[in-house]
Amino acid sequence: MTQTDRSDPDRRLGVRQIAGAPFDDIIAELDALGPGETLLLQSSFEPEPLYDVLAERGFTHETEQVEPTLYHVRVRHA
Repeated sequence: MTQTDRSDPDRRLGVRQIAGAPFDDIIAELDALGPGETLLLQSSFEPEPLYDVLAERGFTHETEQVEPTLYHVRVRHA
């Protein structure tokens, strides 16, 4: 995504609170995301490995570093 979207997301997932790898939780949220809905992922690092997965599944994303250890990744269907 190239344009910042500040609207409230439809779904949120704070992966910093998940014990272990959050990949399955992220995929479950993506599967539940409806057309036109936005998922906000909150992570302590920029989840660069996730970007290829998002693209392969037909999603776009926009990442913003909010604090030194807080990234917001807004995800929606392409």
